[in-house]
Amino acid sequence: MSKVLRTSRQVKSKLFSIRFFIALLLFSLAGSGISHAQDWVKTGTNLGVQRIRLAAASFKPTTTDPQTDPLKTVFDNTFYNDLSNAGIFDMVSKSMAPPLMPGSPQEINLSQWSAAPSNAEMVAFGALGVSSGRITVFGWLFDAKNAQSPQILGKQYTDNATADSARMIAHRFADEIISRLGGGINGIAETKIYYVSGRVGNKEISVMDYDGQGAREITHLGTISLSPRISPDNSRLAFASLGRRGWSIRMYSMDLGRMVAFNSPGGTTLSPAWSSDGAKLAFSSDKSGDPEIYTSDASGGNMRRITAFRGPDVSPVWNPKTNSQIAWVSGRTGLPQIYIMDSDGANVQRLTDGGYATSPSWSPNGQFLAFAWDRKYGPGAPGGQDIYVMDIASHRWVQLTHDAGRNDFPSWSPDGRHIVFQRESNGHSDLWTMLADGTQQQALTHNGSSSMPNWSWK
Repeated sequence: MSKVLRTSRQVKSKLFSIRFFIALLLFSLAGSGISHAQDWVKTGTNLGVQRIRLAAASFKPTTTDPQTDPLKTVFDNTFYNDLSNAGIFDMVSKSMAPPLMPGSPQEINLSQWSAAPSNAEMVAFGALGVSSGRITVFGWLFDAKNAQSPQILGKQYTDNATADSARMIAHRFADEIISRLGGGINGIAETKIYYVSGRVGNKEISVMDYDGQGAREITHLGTISLSPRISPDNSRLAFASLGRRGWSIRMYSMDLGRMVAFNSPGGTTLSPAWSSDGAKLAFSSDKSGDPEIYTSDASGGNMRRITAFRGPDVSPVWNPKTNSQIAWVSGRTGLPQIYIMDSDGANVQRLTDGGYATSPSWSPNGQFLAFAWDRKYGPGAPGGQDIYVMDIASHRWVQLTHDAGRNDFPSWSPDGRHIVFQRESNGHSDLWTMLADGTQQQALTHNGSSSMPNWSWK
């Protein structure tokens, strides 16, 4: 009789786990108001300082090659948008900037830029030309208030004359400026976002530039793949995929351009996450009969179970600052909640106090967790699923999205100033970004079938 009861409990636990996984991870398979965060969020994400007023002049064309003008347009637009998206500048609008294109330090009159209406503190400018199939860009950053010694940066770039190259050069120069004026924190214009892209009948893993451009598919498995996670050195992509034996973790080598071996355990195995040194993975597996959190080395070896409590445990993520803690989602008390623990499973703490909380993402500095939370979850309850940020030490939280569909799967940018997330509305799912205080929300995709983003480490 006791054996029958144990079998019955195992079957019920298995069924609940499957329903939990589906609710937590697979709802995206179906086809804004802005809140100003509290000062502690702005301070902790380096968004609390006074913004530098920066002007970006249109670059001066230096050759008559037919490619010069179209590539200059790509460069100018990308460069301005990169600086505007950084979150640390008060950008001078094109309508308020002097209608000038200084192409060299000898051609710029700083008083024209520092005076009203532009009132610029800094000016970025330069020249662009195409010759013999090569694009060459000269870029400068000047202090508009320092006429005696204004130069802060001077750079030269050259590459093949393509639109992709023009975009990449713009990203590089923008990141140089962002790093120099933003306290030494690297810019994100050259980073990537990995995500799930939907096609008829399957889900594949894709990648795009941080601003939504240059999208391309990585996998072509003809099945359902979820939860992409790029390694810290950008060399390997871990994800969960549905195969003949159920859900398992698979590994794709970005260097080799093909799948490589990973020792995924049996059972339903989902939601991989890298430690910040690239040495370990954490994931969820129900190989023991109940979904638990495990860790392993980068190839799947030396696997160790670190949770052992009745109820599903899924979606682990390491504290990237120390790798000594893991946040995850557990249904051990009923509805899913966010917890943290030491990386060996000790010192378990519950962070959320009710509702339905999922998809934790740890900020690069280890101070915050972003997650999705429906605080008034239940039949007929008002409200919806939104993105929140919580300070780990104090458990203070702030809501970043409001009344704009179902928001889920937040992922931090490596500079800690931005968050990418999934927004689902009317059965359509797209990717959005915002600053980490909830401002500057903007859509990255518009195809209605993009989900589960993961921002690269660098």
